[in-house]
Amino acid sequence: MIKNHLSRILGERRWTRAKLARLTGIRPSTIGDLYNEMAERVSFDQLDRICEVLDCSISDLLEYIPNQQRKTGKDLLLEEHGNRRKNQP
Repeated sequence: MIKNHLSRILGERRWTRAKLARLTGIRPSTIGDLYNEMAERVSFDQLDRICEVLDCSISDLLEYIPNQQRKTGKDLLLEEHGNRRKNQP
């Protein structure tokens, strides 16, 4: 799983989501989705802008935490029209 630390970073700096949106040019709704860890996708350009404005590295913003239930290899989950199901041998 990917853990997003945007809310913590903004809290430590006492920045609002509106300020980050204004400084990065990223839509406030997109910043809100990232802040609330509801975003399923984020572009490299958006990550670049956020890291530039916050003067941080990508590893400060995002962290990889191994999943409790694996999703690859023998536990592969296939995506079909947005639905996930276990791979049938």
